[in-house]
Parts: sequence; structure tokens; C-alpha cells
Amino acid sequence: MNGPGEAAEADIGLAGGKGIGIIFRKGMEVARAPEAGMVDALCEEIRRFKWG
Repeated sequence: MNGPGEAAEADIGLAGGKGIGIIFRKGMEVARAPEAGMVDALCEEIRRFKWG
């Protein structure tokens, strides 16, 4: 992803900047995570997406 616009178009996307990551699902912002926890937060959202 290059930024919020592209992340918003994905099934699941992550846009990061200035110490925070924003996670999108199907165009909607679903979570924010500090930079240190972005990957863990993204993995958790993928699990929710895949397994409900």
C-alpha cells in the first residue's frame, strides 16, 4: 500500500505514518495502532477477516 487511498480499496490494508498505522477493511477504517504494534494489529485483522 502506498497510502490511505490505496489501503481503502483493499480487502485489508495498512497505511502508516508518523508513528501510527491505520488498518482498513473493505474501505472502512477499523483500527489504529502505534508503529511498534502495526504488524501485530494487521495480523489480528487478517485473522478476523479470514475466520470471522
